Amino acid sequence: MSTYSASKTVALPQSVEEGAAFAGRPLSLPTSLLASGTSVFAGLAWVGFGLSCLLWEDLGDWSRTHALAIAAFIIAGGIIAATASGKWLGRFGAGLQARTPWLLALGLLLALWEVATAKFAWLPLPFFPPPQAIIEVYADDLPKLLDSVFASVKLQLGGYAIGAAAGFLTGVSIGWSRSVGYWVHPVLRFIGPLPATAWLPFAFFTFPSSWSASTFLIALATGFPVTVLTWSGVASVSNAYYDVARTLGAKPSFLVLKVAIPAALPHVFVGLFMGLGSSFAVLVVAEMIGVKAGLGWYLQWAQGWAAYSNMYAALIVMSLLCSGAITLLFRTRDRLLVWQKGVVKW
Repeated sequence: MSTYSASKTVALPQSVEEGAAFAGRPLSLPTSLLASGTSVFAGLAWVGFGLSCLLWEDLGDWSRTHALAIAAFIIAGGIIAATASGKWLGRFGAGLQARTPWLLALGLLLALWEVATAKFAWLPLPFFPPPQAIIEVYADDLPKLLDSVFASVKLQLGGYAIGAAAGFLTGVSIGWSRSVGYWVHPVLRFIGPLPATAWLPFAFFTFPSSWSASTFLIALATGFPVTVLTWSGVASVSNAYYDVARTLGAKPSFLVLKVAIPAALPHVFVGLFMGLGSSFAVLVVAEMIGVKAGLGWYLQWAQGWAAYSNMYAALIVMSLLCSGAITLLFRTRDRLLVWQKGVVKW
């Protein structure tokens, strides 16, 4: 590129101080204006959602329409106010501004949902309830829903903890010991590929209660991916690490606890993520069949009574629980593997 074309493209810094200022300067004015404009449109989308609740009469008898409209207007005012005072809100303002495209999409989606269900019934009722019907479920049926959430969390945590612990110990044993791998590996290849729900008849016949059978199924769904990924992580540790540790006088227990397991932790967390998704799927099936409480039982009860708004409310809660568990697992991984931030791609 010629000197003339380079000077036309960008003005390069002429000193170290100018270069530091050039690299650390804030976003350009058009970029900040674009972010502010997106925030304004997000606020307007929520205003539109509130107006869609008030401009037309409901086709059904829903008592929370006006309250939903007021909440939409409050959210719209909060988005616009937070955008106007973003530099005083610090990290919260920056995080809110980064999420304004999602807030814009959510406001538009809710407005379309409201118009297509409660106002013009483009989507047939009661199979597609409006947003205010979901709000009514959270307001009127909250005790039963909370009891179901508590029962599901208790069952999920127990089965997931047992499966993760058993899978971790089994994976470390297979990856470290050839004799253990000789006996366990064929069993793992036979049992692992089968879906956990295929063991429903065996579980409910073998275990004394539906609760213990459901815990076994969740643990089984969790344990297989944790075992395979832990085994893979331990087996892939470089022999050079062991040679250095042996040269310094390390014992076999030190090699396992201080060399093999820390090096395999990235693989272990991948297995924990996979096991979490599998365990949630099995949780719903197990609760639908044998357990007398929980979100899966609540879904079956709502479907039996054609209470589709209750069913969608339970699905939203279940999605939030799964998302929160994944976020917590990510935070735990980041804290435990902080020493690998220069090695592992986050």
